[in-house]
Amino acid sequence: MKKMGNMLLTRPPFSEIVMGNTALVRAMIETGTRVVTSYPGSPTPEIAAAIASIPPDERPFYFEFSTNEKVATEVAYGAAVNGHLAAVFFKSVGLNVAADTFVQLSLMNIIGGLVVILGDDPGANSSQNEQDNRHYAQLSYTPVFEPADPGEAYTFYKAAAKLARTQHMPVILRLTTHVCHAKAKLAFDAWRPHPRDDTPRFDPANGPYIPIAANVFPMKERALERLSAVRTFAETTALNRVSGTSKRRGIITTGLTALSAEAVLAETEDTPEVLKLALSYPLARETVRDFLATHEEVFVLEELDNLMEMEIKSLAFDAGLRTKITGKTDQAAWMGEYTPDKVRHLLYQVWPDVVPAASTPAPLSVPERPAQMCPGCGHRSAFHAIKAVLADADITVADIGCHTLGYLPPYEMGQLLMCMGASTAMGSGLGLFNQTRRVVAFMGDSTFFHAALPGVVNALFNRHNLTLILMENGTTAMTGHQDHAASGRNFNTETVGIPLRQVLQGFGIEAIFEVDTYQQAELGRRLQEALAVKGFSVVIARHPCMLKFTREQRRRPNYQLRQVGVDQESCVQSHACVARFGCPSFVRHADGRVSVNPDLCIGDASCRQTCPVEAITKPQIRSTEEDPP
Repeated sequence: MKKMGNMLLTRPPFSEIVMGNTALVRAMIETGTRVVTSYPGSPTPEIAAAIASIPPDERPFYFEFSTNEKVATEVAYGAAVNGHLAAVFFKSVGLNVAADTFVQLSLMNIIGGLVVILGDDPGANSSQNEQDNRHYAQLSYTPVFEPADPGEAYTFYKAAAKLARTQHMPVILRLTTHVCHAKAKLAFDAWRPHPRDDTPRFDPANGPYIPIAANVFPMKERALERLSAVRTFAETTALNRVSGTSKRRGIITTGLTALSAEAVLAETEDTPEVLKLALSYPLARETVRDFLATHEEVFVLEELDNLMEMEIKSLAFDAGLRTKITGKTDQAAWMGEYTPDKVRHLLYQVWPDVVPAASTPAPLSVPERPAQMCPGCGHRSAFHAIKAVLADADITVADIGCHTLGYLPPYEMGQLLMCMGASTAMGSGLGLFNQTRRVVAFMGDSTFFHAALPGVVNALFNRHNLTLILMENGTTAMTGHQDHAASGRNFNTETVGIPLRQVLQGFGIEAIFEVDTYQQAELGRRLQEALAVKGFSVVIARHPCMLKFTREQRRRPNYQLRQVGVDQESCVQSHACVARFGCPSFVRHADGRVSVNPDLCIGDASCRQTCPVEAITKPQIRSTEEDPP
């Protein structure tokens, strides 16, 4: 069986089927990238998974998961100004966390070069919004490459790295969810490793690196000069491409949207010409101007916001061109992924004579499948116990993580949500002038270290009245079980785990309560004590992530799967296990009976204490002869 790590370190040219995120790692290796940093967030974690497949002593670059995106950006920047080509990657909204540092990068003379890999998320497949990070690019004078598929993710990273290194600047490689996760057979170039040169090259004379008032204008002038040089590259690069036959109609687009357009237009005879730009910013103005001048009508096809459309229309006006330019025609065009079906609809609205209307498919009857916490999840036990303590009028504030799913029935824990680490500060505000409604905020342990410390300190400093439930499961579970500062190891080695209780005590918090979430009655009592505290109190509700735990257990040679059952003679069909505890392992039948799905139950038995008549039986060993290893 071929191992990914061996494949990525192959020296001669070769071909292999890989996903876009994996192709990026090979590009990092070929370009001599020396430092890579990240904070995990979909759709980018598989980049780290590919890196992890390479044994640490063979890895040609340093990699770390940093505590948050801002820190990851700063570590990569520090390495880059020391002369090492660096890269940082994270998800779309991670750029908000990194923004304070990111927006100043283009002002600096980054002698090693820095590639910022963004996993943007049109359609909000795994994010709280579908923000268009090209706005950040324009705000910060940072070029944006937009690959359409895994092959372009590989070639565009190499181009971005070269540009970043020669221009001493940051360059964005903007991926979207399906570019990250798509698979294709790619032809990789040879890897010719050079001897490592660890010489530190930071020199203040290459700066200035201090953005104070006296330096701002020279630094900004340098950023604009570099952007102008990148625009020249954008005009001449062979990464732009033109397809189609019609000289009367044309489409200007980038990235994955171009593939959707090409798929739709493949069915037409007189295909509008498609200009696919490699960089969405800065715009290749001469290339676009020439394209406009040779077409009567041009449709600007871009996902999310209309940044290119506005610039192209402005360019056409300045050039005195009479080309009819169409962009977004209705509100729906501003939302969602530009899949072939959506692009067909958009093109039909503009050119119904070129693209026929899509046929209306027969409606499908698909049962609802709400998002679920995993069987045995400690958060489920916590919410079940907490819900029994809180009054309907009490206010619960959610945060980012697996526990965000507590918002859904039957738990309905979390009535507000913003971004990572915001729950404590929002809860503090909700507690002001509030004498009748108790405020409870939720937070995961990874989020605690990511962005929550200032809000926690503020709650103590300003004597806010609320209770924080710190849901500790020992990992960054939602994005793939990455380690965090309390885990006891980092990406590369064992390390000292930072204990949550000692951090809280170091801040001066006295009202700290700890309990395993499977001890539901005890958790309820501890929460009552915390709520009775006047001021800021914390309940550490602890239980390991059971998905991670059971996967580790299954690897043991003597592992035996245990599962609970339902004693049908004792069961009175109150359905507490389904309607109030909500474990997906339970199946409610049409006649009211409840049984256990053997493919889901892990035998954790946390459900047994929730049955009012104790009809859930003790876990019994199930044969695993036919189970996969």
